Amino acid sequence: MKSLAVCPGSYDPITLGHLDVVRRVLTISETVLIAVAHNPAKRYLFSLEERVELAQRSVAELGLERVQVEPVEGLLADYVRERGATAIVKGLRGSGDFESERTMALLNRHMSGVETLFVMGDQGLNHVASSFVKEMAEFGADVTGLVTNVVREALAAAYGGGETWA
Repeated sequence: MKSLAVCPGSYDPITLGHLDVVRRVLTISETVLIAVAHNPAKRYLFSLEERVELAQRSVAELGLERVQVEPVEGLLADYVRERGATAIVKGLRGSGDFESERTMALLNRHMSGVETLFVMGDQGLNHVASSFVKEMAEFGADVTGLVTNVVREALAAAYGGGETWA
């Protein structure tokens, strides 16, 4: 049986922290599926289509193989069951992330039978969160080293800044 790990998230936008988790999951799974989620109750900077495209282009920019990117609407449990996933994988930056992810992991296992594995974020990237990256970009701060070049360019275009970013 081929292993398929699903890495779900809103990815608004995808960061180098997210992609580091994906890279490490590739060492234990034959294929990784980045599942870009849509929650109608959330407000996003980028549309679902844009977030999927930014994730695809970021994966290509980093040369990650065996990684697919798809949008997901509805319940993650249904999605992973339909895809035949062998695991859901979530990156954790710290204990706060664990508490918020724990309940979802238990619910997803109950509904789908698929286990959630937690991967600790790289210490050098633990400070990277999509919300912080967006806030930095909004105020014109350089986000190089936190996101891929394609995401950096998209943030600069979205906020009308970044002219001085290298």
